[in-house]
Amino acid sequence: MVHLGDLDWQRVIAAAAVMVAALAIAVLLRLLTGRLFKRAGDTRWAWDDMAARLIRDLAMPLAVLLGLWSAAKVLQLPGGTLDVIARVLTAVTILVISLAMARLIAASVTSIALLRQGVAANVTIFANITRVVVLGIGVLVMLQSIGVSITPLLGALGVGGLAVALALQDTLANLFAGVHVLASKTIEPGDYIKLATGQEGYVVDINWRNTSIRTLSDNIEVIPNQRFSDTILTNYHRPAQDMSVMVYAKVPYEVDLDEMEELLTRVGHDVMKDVQGGVEEANVLVRYDDFNDSSVGFHVILRSSEFGDQFVIKHEFLKRLHRTLREEGVAPPYWQHRVVVDEPGRTNGVIRKDELAL
Repeated sequence: MVHLGDLDWQRVIAAAAVMVAALAIAVLLRLLTGRLFKRAGDTRWAWDDMAARLIRDLAMPLAVLLGLWSAAKVLQLPGGTLDVIARVLTAVTILVISLAMARLIAASVTSIALLRQGVAANVTIFANITRVVVLGIGVLVMLQSIGVSITPLLGALGVGGLAVALALQDTLANLFAGVHVLASKTIEPGDYIKLATGQEGYVVDINWRNTSIRTLSDNIEVIPNQRFSDTILTNYHRPAQDMSVMVYAKVPYEVDLDEMEELLTRVGHDVMKDVQGGVEEANVLVRYDDFNDSSVGFHVILRSSEFGDQFVIKHEFLKRLHRTLREEGVAPPYWQHRVVVDEPGRTNGVIRKDELAL
């Protein structure tokens, strides 16, 4: 009996040594994979980051699980107990791999979205759907590995899914509306949009329920995805990101309109060349619109490379136009009215005319 007891303690000590070695290996792998992940983060290629993250997520848990299984084998536990431990460790291993793969595949989907839509893109709806699908498959495989039949579970999920779909009609409508919007490329992250209800701004993110847009005042407005399917929407980045900028102003009647057109065109080209956001090769158009009380109204049509650039373009054009008109000696089109007054006591029809500048 003493010999058997000594043998049992030797197995316990050996199993403990195995666990200590497994933990040491896990810590070492954690440090090495952390340095590998940091090194991968210094590169501009995104796929090495995802590979390093996968290795970091799997190395430490798998080392610990392998140590537990080795310790159980060293202890030479009874067959039934060893089978239970094997099933539990297998289920935990499947869960760990599922979590790591869900993160990897979701990161891959996000990376593809960034490549397709530009660095401003931040679409989480596809990544979230991918993560849920992968985790769902992993849970089903885990349940099957521990002896739980998933066939009745799938049937129950089918019936329960119908009830859930009826209870979550609005949520599912927003989900499918978001997928439809992205699939049809109606809007994408980075686009500047304006709804018929008045909301406008840059699209920041489209998730499973709503779309976030950043207004010009740097506030975030959250709009349900379903709203995009039943309202009129203007996308200022479609079909092209550059757009026309119309600036309205007036000149007095005394100026020569042909010379003024040349002057306006010259100022417009200078603005297109010097101001950030201007399209240098674009044509500057001048269109006289109407005759006002004391001036001729006109529009100057410029071009901006993006919606937000139009404000600084208008600002700089009006400043330069004002300075140029002063240098050319062109008087501002002050508003004037001519008042005709009959002098009292005069019957011969003589009229004095006074001009009043208001």
